[in-house]
Amino acid sequence: MRSRRPASGFALAVSAVLVLVGGTGLFLHLLREHFAIEGPFMRATAGALLAFLGILLLRYVTLLWFAFLNHVESGAELTSDHEPLVSIVVPAFNEERVIDSVIRSLAELNYSRYEIIIVDDGSSDGTYRRALALTRGNQRVAVRTVSQRNAGKARALQHGITVASGAYVLCVDSDSVLAPDSLRAAMRHFRDPAVGAVAGNIKVSNRVNVLTWLQALEYVEGLNLARSAQAFFRIVNIVPGPLGVFRREAIVGAGGHSGDTYAEDCDLTLALLERGWKIKYEPRAIAYTEAPERFMPLMKQRYRWTRGILQALRKHRGAPPGGRTTLGARITVAYMLFEAIAWPIMNVVANVFLVAVALRYGFSRLLVLWWLELTLLDAVGALFSVAAEGEDFRLVPFALLYRMSYTLLIDIAKCLASLEELMGRSMTWGKLERVGRLP
Repeated sequence: MRSRRPASGFALAVSAVLVLVGGTGLFLHLLREHFAIEGPFMRATAGALLAFLGILLLRYVTLLWFAFLNHVESGAELTSDHEPLVSIVVPAFNEERVIDSVIRSLAELNYSRYEIIIVDDGSSDGTYRRALALTRGNQRVAVRTVSQRNAGKARALQHGITVASGAYVLCVDSDSVLAPDSLRAAMRHFRDPAVGAVAGNIKVSNRVNVLTWLQALEYVEGLNLARSAQAFFRIVNIVPGPLGVFRREAIVGAGGHSGDTYAEDCDLTLALLERGWKIKYEPRAIAYTEAPERFMPLMKQRYRWTRGILQALRKHRGAPPGGRTTLGARITVAYMLFEAIAWPIMNVVANVFLVAVALRYGFSRLLVLWWLELTLLDAVGALFSVAAEGEDFRLVPFALLYRMSYTLLIDIAKCLASLEELMGRSMTWGKLERVGRLP
């Protein structure tokens, strides 16, 4: 696992200066262009775009600042003085191609006391047979393989937790490979008895084309940057399925994993926040996962993610049974509603509107400045995130494509998913086909 390099502090400082000086400078230049524009319609159009850019700039500065504070706060060296028994639960459905890599990575964790429980969710391929063979052949750590009729991921997780022995539970997707120090890094946060869960750092393993490199950048900048900022306040909004460590009493008190949404990880996280548990993010707890390598599987994945999140938000819009929703939970729900619905709509409408006005009225100068501002902000966010996590700096140039193509397409998928969720259209899980490119 990569350590944080000394150069990262310099890169963090440079990125902060860039976002403040460069972003603000471009914004002020756009503001000057606005006052030079003639006509009420054109001036109103430029004013609306400036307001959008102002919100975007404020969002980036806020995320970068609190992510930096969390980076400084969580930079302690890993220690091994807090290693209680942990039960690792792996729900698996038709993962024959990758289950070997997953189990081997779990058996090699740098942690002294843990057990592994593989829950086969009625697979129709050789998942159960392969998992059972690895179970019998492992001498280093206790591994159990259990099977159930196909009932979904949430039920499989609950089955594994029911037979688990540990006071802490590490939930791992069956298509994820963990870095050796992941569990050790996450467990240090449980010294605080108020911490109910720790979210892991998810990375794309199959960086084989432009689409997967863009997803790798999205995971580092779009997801982990927000999680790091949220972790400063102990209110991470989603403990991801590929790697999440939970205090078992917190899961039980929140009612466990529910199968009534398509985002059981988001559902459980919100339930924990409602009950006052703190939730942290640990960048050194790393899970490598396969990302979609083609466009349509990616759109289907994001469609399901968006609808699942909206289902969880609707479910948690009120107080939990027998209690009141905490302030942290209310803030989290409001933030997630903004990110899931308002922000994608704003991004899509602003881009379409600006291009239409530019084509109709020759607004090309403002269009170029608009795109330059967005690209600068994404490049700065990428530089900061890559430096903070000791990631591959080859991700940063992909910021040139990130905002004007990739993010726009993802936001279109989110808008369509939100519309269909509002209309109550039926949907299916849409399992991603694996190609076996895990480490």
